[in-house]
Amino acid sequence: MDKKITAILDRTLGGERLSDTDALTLWREGDFKDLGNAAVEVRNRLNPPNEVSFTAFRVVNYTNYCNVECNFCSFMDEVGSGKGYTLSRDEVLKKMEHAVKLDAPQLFLQGGVNPDIPMSYYEDVLTSVRREFPEMHIRAFSPVEVLFMEHLTGETLASVFETLKAWGMHSFPGAGAEILTDRMRNILSPLKAKTAEWLRAMQTAQEAGMKTSTNIVWGSEEHDTEIIEHLSLLRTLQDKTGGILSFVPWTFQAQTKKFKIRRVPPHEYLKMVALSRLYLDNVQHIEVSVMVAGKQSGEIALHFGGDDINSPVIEENVLRSFGLKSVEESVRFIEDAGFIPVRRSFNFHRGQKTDMGAG
Repeated sequence: MDKKITAILDRTLGGERLSDTDALTLWREGDFKDLGNAAVEVRNRLNPPNEVSFTAFRVVNYTNYCNVECNFCSFMDEVGSGKGYTLSRDEVLKKMEHAVKLDAPQLFLQGGVNPDIPMSYYEDVLTSVRREFPEMHIRAFSPVEVLFMEHLTGETLASVFETLKAWGMHSFPGAGAEILTDRMRNILSPLKAKTAEWLRAMQTAQEAGMKTSTNIVWGSEEHDTEIIEHLSLLRTLQDKTGGILSFVPWTFQAQTKKFKIRRVPPHEYLKMVALSRLYLDNVQHIEVSVMVAGKQSGEIALHFGGDDINSPVIEENVLRSFGLKSVEESVRFIEDAGFIPVRRSFNFHRGQKTDMGAG
């Protein structure tokens, strides 16, 4: 191993916070296997070494009308086109009734930014799910959606979150981050919330008591320095709030031809998992997205610093994936990777260890 890389990893494993300069050096010059070995050591300090957690939930995309029109999205329909949809309250309830039968009793409610939807719609949906499924965890919306609600209501963003909590929302996803620099956001989604607004939405949610997830999506025109800047912004936010439960590395998928995309090779994906584990010293969990990585790379990523898989996901419309589709399949996947599966909630409340055998 290069002496410079060895020195950086030794300092990190010795408890010194990884600087942005050193993180950039690791990303550009470090061998992914060396980063992985160090990341496993950090992972095992923060989480049980022999366990991998998973959760099961249903995505409900309540509308696909959207006026943000991200260049990478193949799911949305233009507002007013008449080609899209908005689900009724009863349609959402029916989907969640089915999710309960599939042993995925958590709701991930997310849609496009549809200016034709009034706040009363969100109240009706959230309160109805809460009434019909009182034990169900509701993770809902995204920074860009709640920022639109702020505009729609004329209330402060803090007030919007308090209202959503009162209606039944429990936690908030860090969706729509992609790359947190305005240069990349102008390339990928020029109508979307800028970096400062995305961070404001996340911080406000966490200050309202909602736990959140975060992610990165790379594999386009981003610079190496922008990857580190993205991680730095998340670590700084976590220093302020402590509200981030997990971080998920994603890669862009070839859904449209409106922006440049490059193939991220498996070793680079593994390197990102390891680097994020080393850099995000104040975030406990690194989630492996089997939807994006695939089963083979996803299994290896659990030996590169990942301690969780964010699967199975019932009905993922935005990203057509090859992820895990059931609790049983997730259990087998984790066991085949050499770990004990532990089921958890969206907020990482852990249940009983799962032993369903290899069959």
